[in-house]
Amino acid sequence: MAEISEILLIALVILAFLLLLGGVGIYVLVKLGKKAAVKAREATTRITTHVNAMGTGEAAEVERLRLDLRREMSLTRQAVDQAQRQGWGLGDLPRIMADLTKHVDTHDGQLAMFAQQQRVSPYVDHVTLDRLREHQAKLTATCARIRTGLLNDQVHHTASGIADLTSRTDLEIEARRRDPDPLDEIDDLYRRTMEERRNEP
Repeated sequence: MAEISEILLIALVILAFLLLLGGVGIYVLVKLGKKAAVKAREATTRITTHVNAMGTGEAAEVERLRLDLRREMSLTRQAVDQAQRQGWGLGDLPRIMADLTKHVDTHDGQLAMFAQQQRVSPYVDHVTLDRLREHQAKLTATCARIRTGLLNDQVHHTASGIADLTSRTDLEIEARRRDPDPLDEIDDLYRRTMEERRNEP
């Protein structure tokens, strides 16, 4: 009887462990499924934007503006992330990047809405399109200015590092240079004196 209860207890422990593993597995699969769905939705949106940008007309032009803005933001984020990884003092730049990202997302949504309306309606709103182009130009100019500033900082930082390396190399080479041997100098002086005497008439 005691053996049967021990076997049942072991079986129940194994069953509870398997149920726990199954629950954790299901939780991980649900999390991965949600992430995959979000990624698939983003990829679908990107592909749709690329396809729509290949057309002609103002809707296609607006889609191209969206692609240009995404590329500018991606390059700017890469530059800021690289500067942060290298430990540069960025000051208020991370907060400016957060604000810029918010405005770019808003502008991207406005461009998407305008492009969608242009595809389904024959009415062309030139005033709104001009304002969207103006906002686009300001946002892309801001991205370019951030990247230019970071690149200038990087070049300055590299120049000071190269100058430091050059001076350290010169010091090391000078320190490793052998001091002239006094006996060699005496031998050289003696040899020159003897040559001068021989050359005298």
